[in-house]
Amino acid sequence: MKTSKWKAYAFWILLSEAVGALSGWLTREGTRLFSETAAQPPLSPPMWVFPVVWGGLYLLMGISAAQVSLTPQSEDRSRGLNLFALQLVVNFFWSLIFFNAQAYGFALLWLILLWILVFLMIRSYFAVDPAAAKLQLPYLLWLTFAAYLNAGVWYLNK
Repeated sequence: MKTSKWKAYAFWILLSEAVGALSGWLTREGTRLFSETAAQPPLSPPMWVFPVVWGGLYLLMGISAAQVSLTPQSEDRSRGLNLFALQLVVNFFWSLIFFNAQAYGFALLWLILLWILVFLMIRSYFAVDPAAAKLQLPYLLWLTFAAYLNAGVWYLNK
């Protein structure tokens, strides 16, 4: 039993971190260009903060998805894991839209979609494993802050 739990945690954490790493790798040039040219709103952290925060958030995503995957099969479990997969895809594409395409307005709408998906995922997780749901609260808070930053960048760089 311990081996299968370890494998579940390894799978979900590696999946989450890999999606984040690939997104970061694909947007490295766009991120550099953004940091050099775009006007940024007050409270914008230095660029080095983002990969540190996201690395931690992807870790929490993986841990909570593993916890949910290890619970007995149920409709809420399936819904939560499906929402996890969907939000991970939406999360991946936000960076490409924001940094590479520099479509700041569309990126804000995409981020609102991501926020809604994460909120729904948390609700589904709460029905299955409240501790797993609580691990996603920093993610939702960070997305709220990211929405402020995205809106500010869009406004300042029209």
